[in-house]
Amino acid sequence: MKSVSRIVISAALLLASVCAFAQKPVYNGKTLGVLGGMGPAASAEFMRLIAVKAPAEKDQEHPRVILYSNPTTPDRTAFILGKGPDPEPYLVDGLNSLCDWGADVLAVTCNTAHYYIDGFRDQIRKPIVHIIDETIRESRERSAEGAWLLATSGTMKAGIYQKHAEQSGYTFFVPSEELQPDIHYMTDLVKAGKYEEAGKLCKKICKKLWKEKRVPIVAGCTEIPIAYDWSGLDSSMCVSSLEALVDGCLRELYSSAE
Repeated sequence: MKSVSRIVISAALLLASVCAFAQKPVYNGKTLGVLGGMGPAASAEFMRLIAVKAPAEKDQEHPRVILYSNPTTPDRTAFILGKGPDPEPYLVDGLNSLCDWGADVLAVTCNTAHYYIDGFRDQIRKPIVHIIDETIRESRERSAEGAWLLATSGTMKAGIYQKHAEQSGYTFFVPSEELQPDIHYMTDLVKAGKYEEAGKLCKKICKKLWKEKRVPIVAGCTEIPIAYDWSGLDSSMCVSSLEALVDGCLRELYSSAE
C-alpha cells in the first residue's frame, strides 16, 4: 500500500509540474526599446522592475532590452507651461533610433512625454506601450471607484490622464491647486537624489488627501513611485505608473505556452 501511495503522490507531483510548465509564459523573442533618462532614476527603476517581474528563471529567459537614456531631452513640463524648448524632436529622434537599432516594441519612462507622443504616435514604425493606458488599466483593477491622481504640473495641465480616463469611463480625483506645487516639487526632489526628503513630502501629501477620500494614489509621474517607496506608507495604496508600464511591456514580450 505504501508503494502504491508513493506512486500516486509521484504521479500527482509530476502532473502538477507538467501543468505549471505548460502555463509558464514564454519569451516571444521581441526586443523592447526603452526611451529613458526622464529622469535617470526612473529609467533605472524600470530596468530593475523588468528584471524582477519577468517570468524568467535564467538569463536566457529574460527579454532583450535596448535602453536609450537621454537626460538632455528638454523638460516636458516646462514647455507645456511656456517656459522652455520643445522636447518633441528629441522624443521622435529617440524612438526612431530605437527602431533603427532593432526594437520591436517601445516604451517611454515618462508620463508627461506621452502628451507629445499622442500627437505623433501613428508616425512611429513600431508599437508603443502607452504608460497612461496601462496605469488606468491597473487603477481600474485596484480601485473601481476611482483614485487620486498625482502627477507633474505639466501632466495635470495637459489633462492627458483625464482625457484617457474619460475615454475608458474611469474616474480620477484631482488634488487642489494649492497642493499641486508640492506634488511637482516632490518629483524634483527625486530627480535631485533627495529621496528621504521626497518621501517625507509624499507622506504628508497622501495623508492630507486620504483625510478627504480613502482611495489609492496613482503615481502619474515615474518619480512619484520612488518617493512613495521612501514614504513608508502602505504599498497597496499606490498604483505605480512605472510598474504598470513594466507589466504592459511584459505582456507584449511573453506569450502563454500552449
